[in-house]
Amino acid sequence: MRKTPIRGAAFVGVVGLASLAMFGAGAGASTEPPGTEPEGTEAEGTEAEGTETEGTAAELTFPDDLDLNLTFVQGVIGDEFYISMECGVQDAAEEIGGISLDVQGPDAFDATLQNPILDSVIASAPDAILVAPNDVEASAEPLQRAQDEGIEVILVDTVVNDESIGASRIASDNFGGGVAAADSLAELIGGEGTVMVVNVNPGISTTDLRQQGFEEQIATYPDIEYIGTEFSNNEPARAAEIVTATLAAHPDLSGIFATNLFSAQGSATGLVQAGVQGDVQIVGFDAGPAQVEQLEAGDVQALVMQKPYDIGYQGVQQAVLAVLGEEVTPEIQTGFVVATADNMDDPEVNQWFYKANCDE
Repeated sequence: MRKTPIRGAAFVGVVGLASLAMFGAGAGASTEPPGTEPEGTEAEGTEAEGTETEGTAAELTFPDDLDLNLTFVQGVIGDEFYISMECGVQDAAEEIGGISLDVQGPDAFDATLQNPILDSVIASAPDAILVAPNDVEASAEPLQRAQDEGIEVILVDTVVNDESIGASRIASDNFGGGVAAADSLAELIGGEGTVMVVNVNPGISTTDLRQQGFEEQIATYPDIEYIGTEFSNNEPARAAEIVTATLAAHPDLSGIFATNLFSAQGSATGLVQAGVQGDVQIVGFDAGPAQVEQLEAGDVQALVMQKPYDIGYQGVQQAVLAVLGEEVTPEIQTGFVVATADNMDDPEVNQWFYKANCDE
């Protein structure tokens, strides 16, 4: 029998930049890579307001004689978030053993590109599919068909609206991340000013929730004017154009919440192009290498980092349990960490920076 650590986490909480807290609540156990501190510990002894933690470290045991075919369909290829998730998928598959792994993904985050990939994967009849659906509605039909054909479906990061799809759903607490981003941005701009959101596209479960969490929380600050959301189509160049156009219409813009990796990259570029980097504060979501460089350079002031490695690792565990007919965890929320220039050198923070490849 092979044993692997359970790496689950859920989050409820609020982050302050002056007292960074790393959040996590066990979905029954620890989520950390070997050698790290238990999740739910807080930087510099600070208390995470509203945080709930529960569960103890545990292990899952798998048979030694597995012979399974698993396909991981990324949300989009080339995104360091999904590369980091793939690293977790690979490690879990190797540690469990007896798993043949295939990784595919569309060239853009677009259900019209991802669905044909899903059709091809379903035709190959793997035992299980890990997938980050590109659309809450349009992605449902092929995934339902996969389930109807006896393929176990595990949703990682993004989901579909049909709750009957997915033996397990593993993702960050995206609403909570949006709340944390609002509080962080409010603190950065001194509780007053004009702010906006640069999002990807409507209809993506994760970024929709981040926007919703941000909007609801920023409304609690009476001296902050929220001027709305613009969509970048997951293109950094488009995000940069949005920021420069918004600055022309709103030269008093104080802050930006960018809901994913490419939106944050492009927003920072737009401020540089406009010559106002440092004057307009950015809180980004995700932490790819380019974003980390922007944080270090002062072009971005804070990054809300997910834990894609853990999402992928746990996705494989839940997929194997589902194939074996064992009990799965229907919903797992992984924690997140807020990185700033002040704490980015802390190993408990920078261990969560995303990877450009799994050899790093």
